[in-house]
Amino acid sequence: MDLTTAPTTPSTAPTTPSTAPLKVAVILASNREGRFAPVVSDWFLSHTDPHPDIETDLIDVAQLDLPVALSYRPDADAQARLAAVSPRLAAADAFVVVTPEYNHSYPAPLKNLIDWHRAEWQAKPVAFVSYGGVSGGLRAVEHLRQVFAELHTVGIRETVSFHDAGALFDDEGRHRDPAGCDAAAKVLLDQLVWWGHALRDAKAVRPYGV
Repeated sequence: MDLTTAPTTPSTAPTTPSTAPLKVAVILASNREGRFAPVVSDWFLSHTDPHPDIETDLIDVAQLDLPVALSYRPDADAQARLAAVSPRLAAADAFVVVTPEYNHSYPAPLKNLIDWHRAEWQAKPVAFVSYGGVSGGLRAVEHLRQVFAELHTVGIRETVSFHDAGALFDDEGRHRDPAGCDAAAKVLLDQLVWWGHALRDAKAVRPYGV
């Protein structure tokens, strides 16, 4: 009797999720003279520094000096400036944008940083920490959600926003009444970590394609 060997099927065993800390790029979006941004970013980093699942990289737009004119074929000078930031964005698993609100929107240097990159943003979560006057920077955040959606990111629903921010912190940069914002930061970080690990693990199984 002839015996026919049944075809085998590829293994479908699930890939073990990565336990490495999530690499989070915290983007400081303001370059205005006398900016309040470092106070807010320092407050936020005080919440990420002790987090066991997060490693942060602070990217300050004021230190980047990216070319204003976009190009598909940047010259040597532009390439050198991009080399200082592009690999850091590419290495990130997730992003947090710390932004003020300028004229009902977000700062121009942040848009420039965004527009110089594409693949670096894709299939990663992005969260927002905003500050400003009565609006707390939330109008800037709503504009950013549309921009980042175009770049195939996953926007984190929860935000942290500081209304009349200058009055909320003391001269040492400590929030005067931190219970509410501390709780909001925890929710934001919990969501960011969940999405960051989920998307990183998914891309390890199947690369994201546009």
